[in-house]
Amino acid sequence: MNTKAFLLASISVIIWGSTFAAIRASLHGGYSAGHLVLVRYLIASGIFVLYALWPGVKFRFPKKEDLLRISILAFIGISIYHIGVTFGEQTVSAGTAGMLIGSAPVFIAIIASFVLKERLGLFGWIGLGIGFAGITLITLGTAGPSLNISEGAFLVLMSAIASAVFFVFQKPLLSRYNPIELTAYFTWIGTIPFFIFFPGLFQEIQHATMEGHLSAVFVGIFPAAIGYVTWAVALSLGKASSVSSLLYLEPVIAIFVAWVWLREVPSTLSVIGGGIAILGVLVVNGFGKYKSVMKKAA
Repeated sequence: MNTKAFLLASISVIIWGSTFAAIRASLHGGYSAGHLVLVRYLIASGIFVLYALWPGVKFRFPKKEDLLRISILAFIGISIYHIGVTFGEQTVSAGTAGMLIGSAPVFIAIIASFVLKERLGLFGWIGLGIGFAGITLITLGTAGPSLNISEGAFLVLMSAIASAVFFVFQKPLLSRYNPIELTAYFTWIGTIPFFIFFPGLFQEIQHATMEGHLSAVFVGIFPAAIGYVTWAVALSLGKASSVSSLLYLEPVIAIFVAWVWLREVPSTLSVIGGGIAILGVLVVNGFGKYKSVMKKAA
């Protein structure tokens, strides 16, 4: 992975890692899950509208032959993903949600090997295995003594799979569209299903706390808009499997931010798991080799 792709992907992961605590803060601050996901994507959609209308910006609309693929990916990667994460965090902690999303690199590597014909070398698979072991330890450290997996955990895991599909199938489109344009398409189309949550929105906004409002604005501007753009640029510069290995760092950041912001104290096992997850990323990007048997995906 080249340096620029690494830095941009790292920015996205840091932003996304802080999202889980911000979502919990908004939910605690008076927002319902449905209204929160609508508000954050209305904000993100507005940002991209301003960009598209900004003087001097040449913004292209998608070609007819790509519109169906873009719409399906928007529904999977934006609508399904964010409904799963936001509703899931009603019953799971920010750290647990980050941990479950951290399983995405495994799904991405498997899907990318079939769709993009990306092949992991021995150290690549070893690194992913180490990272997944770290995620497992974080899971054990946050699940509690009963090790029960709640309905919310299943929703967040659904989001992890949705994000894997979204990132892999997004990559071929980046050869034909500017990353900002493509992210705008996904954002606008993916926001449409969220209007099912519109009833009662204004009343809820009036009764939410200041922390709830600020958290909602934060997740609308940074994770939903900026984070997706920097990630799309990183994907356009590197292989999906290599870039996405950095997602193993997301639960580490999520647990740290939740500790500082929400006072969700991580267990010793979670801290150890976080260290192992970081080691997995270092192995993938330091020793893992990727081979593409196709120079260009269809």
